[in-house]
Amino acid sequence: MLNYNKLKDRPRDFLAATGLTLAECEKLLPAFQAAYEKQYPPELTREGKPRQRRAGGGAKGTLPSFTEKLLFILVYQKTNPLQTMQGLHCGLSQPQANFWLHHVFPVVQQALADLGLRPEREAHRVAVSPLAWEGTPDLAIDGTERRRQRPTDPTRQKEHSSGKKKAHTDKNLLLVNETTRTVVYLGLTIAGKTHDKKAADEAALVSLTNATLDKDTGFQGYEPAGVLTRQPKKTPQAGNCVSASSSSMASFPVHAWSSNT
Repeated sequence: MLNYNKLKDRPRDFLAATGLTLAECEKLLPAFQAAYEKQYPPELTREGKPRQRRAGGGAKGTLPSFTEKLLFILVYQKTNPLQTMQGLHCGLSQPQANFWLHHVFPVVQQALADLGLRPEREAHRVAVSPLAWEGTPDLAIDGTERRRQRPTDPTRQKEHSSGKKKAHTDKNLLLVNETTRTVVYLGLTIAGKTHDKKAADEAALVSLTNATLDKDTGFQGYEPAGVLTRQPKKTPQAGNCVSASSSSMASFPVHAWSSNT
C-alpha cells in the first residue's frame, strides 16, 4: 500500500509516483493543509453541521493525515489509474476512491493557486503570468495524451482512437517554462486523434514577444509570429538529430497564449 513515510525515504520512487521531488511536495504540503481546512473547516462535519465532538474522534480513516491525502491525489494525477486500482493501492473500495478523488482534487487546485503555480487556462492571462516570465522566456510546447474509456458512439470512437498509442485517448496542449520546469499553460481537453499542430492552430496561440519556443515534429510548420522556434531535425548523412531554428520575429504582436477551460 502507498505510505508517505515509507515513500519519502526513496526519492526516485517518490518522484516516479507523484511527479514531484520530496522538497517540492513539502513546499506544497502547508498550502494544501491550509486550503483543506478552509474548504472543510475542522469544527464542521462533512455535511457542514457543527461537530458534537472534537475533530479526530472516532474511528481513524484510511487517509487520516494531510500527507496521505496529498500523496493519494498526486499519485492519481501522475499515473491516471482506474479508480479500482487507485483504491487497491490505498486500501479503499472503488466508491471510496471516487469519493476521495472528488473530495481532495479541488483542495490541491486551490493550494497550487495560492502558491502561484496553477497553470493558466486562458490565452489573455498567460501574457501577464509570472510563470511564463520567470527566469527567461524560454518555452516548450507539446501535446500529451492519456488513456480514456472507449466511447460507445462509433463516431467518437474514431475521434479518440490514437494510432500512435494504440488506444482511445484524450489530449491536452502543454506550454512549459524550460528555465523553471513549470507548466505555464494547460489547454483544453480534446480528442486524442487531433494532430498537435492542428490543436495549436485551433487554440489560437499567440507568442510571447522575444520568446524562444522548442517544439517537436508534430508541430512542423507551426511558426507563431514574434517568436524564435527550434525543432530537432535529422542530418541526411548520419540520421542524428540536431536542433534547427527558424525565426518569425518580423512582427511583435501582443503576447499571450490562447484557450479557456
